[in-house]
Amino acid sequence: IELHDEIADLDKMIATIVDTLAPELIKQNAVGYESAAQLLITLGDNPERLKSESSFAALCGVCPIPASSGKTNRHRLNRGGDRAANSALHIIAIGRLRTEDRSKSYIKKRTADGLSKMEALR
Repeated sequence: IELHDEIADLDKMIATIVDTLAPELIKQNAVGYESAAQLLITLGDNPERLKSESSFAALCGVCPIPASSGKTNRHRLNRGGDRAANSALHIIAIGRLRTEDRSKSYIKKRTADGLSKMEALR
């Protein structure tokens, strides 16, 4: 019972911190407090160092790495970056895929282009 109380207290602390630091992030569809907190941790104390979306993608390890050969044009997964932030972004993407029509149509379009569902999700 004490553990449940401690977990509840920590969840309240996380919610308070996220609401204070990034209220617009938590308003986004499929972004929970744990995912938002992890992304804030990844940004750190100096978010100004990230100049673009691609630098944030590299920091989180979600930027593709070219692995093309001959006529085959492929990208492989980036195993670098912050794996916890990568996981948080994956959870958000899965949640949006279940609830947003825009995400569903994007996946449908990419699978029609010949990608697998997982390749399109990456």
